[in-house]
Amino acid sequence: MGLMRNRTLLIAAAIAGLLATFAGMLAGGPSGPIGTIMFVPWVALLASELGPTAGGITGAAATALYFVAAETDGLPHDPVAVTLRLAPLVGVGIAAGFSSRRISSDALELQATNAMQRALLDSTVDGICLTDLVGNLVLANAPLQRLALELGLPANGAIQDRLLVLADRTTEPARFRERMEALGRELAASTDEFELTESRRVFRGYTAPVTRPNGTVVARIWTLREVTADRHLERLRDAFVGAVSHELRTPLTSISGFLEMLGDEEGGLTTSGRTYLRALRRSASRLQRIVEDLLLVAQIEANRLELDYAPLDVAELAAATLEDARPAAAEQGIELSLDVANHIPLDADAGRLRQVLDNLVSNALKFTPEGGSVVLSASNGGDRVRVEVADTGIGIPRDEIGQLFSRFYRASTATRRAIPGTGLGLVIARAIVERHDGTISLESREDEGTRVTVSLPVRQVAGSLGGGT
Repeated sequence: MGLMRNRTLLIAAAIAGLLATFAGMLAGGPSGPIGTIMFVPWVALLASELGPTAGGITGAAATALYFVAAETDGLPHDPVAVTLRLAPLVGVGIAAGFSSRRISSDALELQATNAMQRALLDSTVDGICLTDLVGNLVLANAPLQRLALELGLPANGAIQDRLLVLADRTTEPARFRERMEALGRELAASTDEFELTESRRVFRGYTAPVTRPNGTVVARIWTLREVTADRHLERLRDAFVGAVSHELRTPLTSISGFLEMLGDEEGGLTTSGRTYLRALRRSASRLQRIVEDLLLVAQIEANRLELDYAPLDVAELAAATLEDARPAAAEQGIELSLDVANHIPLDADAGRLRQVLDNLVSNALKFTPEGGSVVLSASNGGDRVRVEVADTGIGIPRDEIGQLFSRFYRASTATRRAIPGTGLGLVIARAIVERHDGTISLESREDEGTRVTVSLPVRQVAGSLGGGT
């Protein structure tokens, strides 16, 4: 309604301008050849509001008004004079009309694009905002505005200063203040989580610089997502895993004990009985490993994984791992080989590192078909030890590699072939390697094979030696 009113006022002003110019010409004369120029602003204004056709008609009408006024001074109005005065005004009218229509079209398109972008931002789950480099708010989507109201954030100030009011309401006030102060000084991308004490709501925040193509930082983007439900499910899962692991451990111990007793009388069993006993042993052993893995994952999640550092020889550890794996490799028809130097010294927890090697070799054998090969290699590269397990197995799809180190995740190539497993081996291996200040990486091509590389520092820092957490 307001736009229509403004448009009507502009048209009225343009018509009034034309008539006033005409009246001025009647009173003071048409000013010779430049007289038509006095009509140009009003012709252009009407054309911009009414379009090119109306602009051309307005130009012709202004020319007619000019010649009516020219009659009072007796100026010539032969065909050439008419053309010289008519053409510019009509041309101005048409050009202004087309230009206005193009500008209006571009403005409407830009307005529609902005509305679409705004709707897109408002439809996301995350609260999103854009600030300048200092932290002053430029724009914020609807979810963030809603969260700000729910959390009672101030309406003014830099974004990090607004968030600071939550410090005393979080479970870690000192760390929260430190992070907010750091965000005020640093522009680097960062992610963090915080939990509110009373409501137990958990939020994950992310911020990153916004740069031009030339690398110039011009703004910052911030996101805030509530992950309360995710964390609640994780706690329930951890509690369930811990409870199940402990509840299974006792009966498993009893089963293993009775299996040992039966083993003492194995000679008196029939052939079928001995076959059943071996199957029971394998199943009990596998179940025992699963329970131990579950308990270890629970320790890792609770940051209670303890390491007992001592000097060891990686070459000996690798040889022992391969020796234990040879029966399974022979049974599956897989070539198993070792490629290590004579002596590779390392400060590490021998038991945990052996667990890593066992998991990696076991995975390689599990996912390699008959006729394939698995190679365990180790080398000393100055201040780091490098261990690799490479196979010619079924491989992993490229888009799934990033999820392999997630708990209970199993690649589609394994599930399609119904290969048994819990999805915990790589999780445990990564946790142990990282507790040794090392890194673990994986490369794979589907139907070609997989290579897992572990890199460990030869010497641990002084504070890490001698065990403990």
